[in-house]
Amino acid sequence: MKEETSLYSGQFNPGDNVSCALKGHEDYSSPSVYAPMPPSVSMSPSGEITEGSSVTLNCSSDANIAAKHTWYKKNINPDLQPISKEPQLVFSSIQSSDSGEYYCTAENQLGKRTSEYIVIDVKYAPKLPSVSVSPSGEIVEGSSVNLTCSSDANPPTNYTWYKENQTVLQGQQGSFHFTSISSEDRGIYYCKSENQYGQINSSFLFIDVQYGPKLPSVSVSPSGEILEGSSVNLTCSSDANPASNYTWYKKNVNPDLQSLSKEPQLVFSSIQSSDSGEYYCTAENQLGKRTSEYIFIDVKYAPKLPSVSVSPCGEIVEGSSVNLTCSGDANPPANYTWYNEDQTVLQGQGGRSHFTSISSEDRGDYYCTSENQYGQISSSFLFINVQYAPKLPSVSVIPTGEIVEGSSVTLTCSSDANPAANYTWYKENEDSPKASGQIFTIHDVRPEHSGNYYCEAQNRRGRHNSTLNLTVVAGKSVITINIIVVILVVLMLIPLLLLSLCIRKKKTLSSTTELNEPVETIELDSSLVCENVSDLQVVAVADGRHRGA
Repeated sequence: MKEETSLYSGQFNPGDNVSCALKGHEDYSSPSVYAPMPPSVSMSPSGEITEGSSVTLNCSSDANIAAKHTWYKKNINPDLQPISKEPQLVFSSIQSSDSGEYYCTAENQLGKRTSEYIVIDVKYAPKLPSVSVSPSGEIVEGSSVNLTCSSDANPPTNYTWYKENQTVLQGQQGSFHFTSISSEDRGIYYCKSENQYGQINSSFLFIDVQYGPKLPSVSVSPSGEILEGSSVNLTCSSDANPASNYTWYKKNVNPDLQSLSKEPQLVFSSIQSSDSGEYYCTAENQLGKRTSEYIFIDVKYAPKLPSVSVSPCGEIVEGSSVNLTCSGDANPPANYTWYNEDQTVLQGQGGRSHFTSISSEDRGDYYCTSENQYGQISSSFLFINVQYAPKLPSVSVIPTGEIVEGSSVTLTCSSDANPAANYTWYKENEDSPKASGQIFTIHDVRPEHSGNYYCEAQNRRGRHNSTLNLTVVAGKSVITINIIVVILVVLMLIPLLLLSLCIRKKKTLSSTTELNEPVETIELDSSLVCENVSDLQVVAVADGRHRGA
């Protein structure tokens, strides 16, 4: 290009150098003017750049006329946001956000040139990590769950996941995956982001794993011996999310009809013996329902009023086998004692008194006592009515001495029997009964009433009899007449006897004279007469004794 004017205007291309000289003196041209050469960029310091340090970028370009320099950051619209219009871009405290690619332009009237990129790689400790969970809604046990931890850091950070200070994952990815999350995974999580420039923990992330109730556990308080009347609490607990609703039941009671409580605790303010048994609870939420194992409540108490019974339950007959049974509600089991009118007849745990062959002597009132370490109580009375045939009757007569003709006599018969005996009186060798009833009275007794009498005692269990001899003697008037008659007879007989003796004596003397034999004096032998008289007197005396008796 060559122009012979003092002024030149036109279009210049990069690399064009323009100078001027006086015509004819071309060897003495002026210095060239030219557009900027491609700028060179440099960074100070040239080594590793850490956040917070001072960094300077320099832009230089060969140009004549002197160029103006402008700094830009890549990917930022240069028309909107030049960073600096100075040859130097100075970061007094460079930040991680300043990392990137920078370039500068050099521009004068002759043109504009752009530098190559210079990279600023600011090294810095991790920024506060952000944590997230996916899925973001409710987490149900068994589902797949991802925990993500991300943190801005240069160089890239290493991540460590913690659950309540227990390390669960380490690595560069920052993602913690649950293939099938469980209730045990429920808790507070956080992550740590770390590189050589520092470390920082994230905020806490609560993983609320929802799950159905686990097997409920049941407990009783107090845990020792439970006495009737004491206060007792049963507690049901189950790990569940959301929290369980609890219901208490008693075994063998229809759960659809009678739940005992819908609270975690089943409270007995004054527990009774009837509360003994097995209990269980259910824990339920919208994700499931579980039933606990049984817990046995063994209420200790003093014996209740015993019941008594006899077997067989009908009539008891002497000689039969009989059982008396005493049974009472008590915990621990009671010891039983049987009494017959305050006389101990049996002691032991069985509560049964056995009569192999019951007798009439066993008849009477019985009761039992039931006793354990918490108390004692007596049953009501049980009357054992042993039925038996009449025993040997006892018979008696009134008056007790001789029975005098014309008097009254009362015969009495009694016999031990159950049921009570019926009495019948008989006279020996007579078929028809003489009377019925315990007492047999004979008015105006006659000698023909003398003889053996017996009474028969009879009930539906048998019969027995006893004999009584009744002797009737004459009365006083009869005896007196008899005595007079005897005396008269004796007086009449004496002369006859004397006459007979005299005649006999004469005959004897006559025959003796005739035989010339000595005559023997014969005395009157009145012994026969005396003996006869004596006999009569004895009978009279005897009659007198009977009469006086």
